[in-house]
Amino acid sequence: MSHCHVIGGGLAGLSAALTLCAAGREVTVHEAAAQAGGRCRSYFDRELGIRVDNGNHLLLSGNEDAMAYIDRIDARGTLKAPGGESGGVSGGRGKARFPFMDLKTGQRWTLRPNRGRTPWWIFSDHRRVPNTTPIDYLRLLALTQITDDRSVAEAMAHNTLYSRLIEPLAVSALNTRPEKGLARLLGAVIRESLMRGGSACVPLSPVRGWSESLIDPALHWLALHGGRVLLGSRVMALDLDGQAVTGLRLGDTTLALEQGDGVVLAVPAAAAAALLPELELPDEFEAIVNLHYRFDAEPGEAGFIGLVGGLAEWVFVKPGHVSVTISAARAIVEQPADALAARVWPEVSRALGITGPLPAWRVVKEKRATFAATAAQDRLRPAARTGRANLVLAGDWTATGLPATIEGAIRSGRTAAELLLAA
Repeated sequence: MSHCHVIGGGLAGLSAALTLCAAGREVTVHEAAAQAGGRCRSYFDRELGIRVDNGNHLLLSGNEDAMAYIDRIDARGTLKAPGGESGGVSGGRGKARFPFMDLKTGQRWTLRPNRGRTPWWIFSDHRRVPNTTPIDYLRLLALTQITDDRSVAEAMAHNTLYSRLIEPLAVSALNTRPEKGLARLLGAVIRESLMRGGSACVPLSPVRGWSESLIDPALHWLALHGGRVLLGSRVMALDLDGQAVTGLRLGDTTLALEQGDGVVLAVPAAAAAALLPELELPDEFEAIVNLHYRFDAEPGEAGFIGLVGGLAEWVFVKPGHVSVTISAARAIVEQPADALAARVWPEVSRALGITGPLPAWRVVKEKRATFAATAAQDRLRPAARTGRANLVLAGDWTATGLPATIEGAIRSGRTAAELLLAA
């Protein structure tokens, strides 16, 4: 491929662009929005007067494609980990630490996997979930071997480990309730993290924001290596013949493709369906609600805490504010923002041990945040390769074998780029 056009400047598109540019290809990224990053970016919220992330995410040290992406753009120093160096993780390893609180009982605990693959931590009362046994964790092995269409709820015993770890993990990783969430997708996440030991489970979060860690360094790297990123460049349609994409329609103009040019379609599933009606794609989506409170809080041992027994699921302490994520939020997404903010703040206060009235807040609702990770929707996820030699697909909605995660998005971009390079 001589000139590769990447449609979409989210993580999947940037991952594809980096891979293609590193291989010496001429690359142009077409991003319809005024900024790159998609669902993983930061912006200045004028109402709160602070910079916030449009979504809360955690990377794990075992996310191999994400870490390769981060290393390529030299961004390890922009991430922090529990027990790591304050200036980033470039020189320190960090520790696998996941603090939790049960809002119904007030009980607190911290999951502490040991670094090696042999899981001796499950025999320690101080490292595992309270009121669980080592046998409970050994049964997780079966989850990683599932290949059928059982849901998480169908595949796992409903014991203390389920309610205090498996269910919260399923909701956050799949963005789908465990009654419908596909067990084998959760098994893939566990296989690539917990089953590889604590060294693969160190949680990583940005020192400043996700744009500063994953987006801005990638844009800088592309600029240094000859790549072009065109913001506000919306591809309205694709010119197609029987075997290839022949042109990109950009408003009133058409960009004709030459022989050997390639296209990576890395837009959300709904946008991809509009550009390629022939594709059968996931068409059921789940919501995520994020709440940002302007409040200076102590970060604690990890900078975040998982909650069970309430509405809030994950609370992140960030510069100048506290952010809350509620995944699989279809049941509450239509509730008034002020009611949600008032309902969640007492849970945040308990979790962080703080007092005071409801501070300034912002509620961000993403009604179509990710595809629903059900068996029916998973069967609709397309492969990266299409029936056209110069067109490939990228996005967390493609058949990555993972749910809609940062790791899945970045992996999909690399896969798509490698297909073009091999063409």
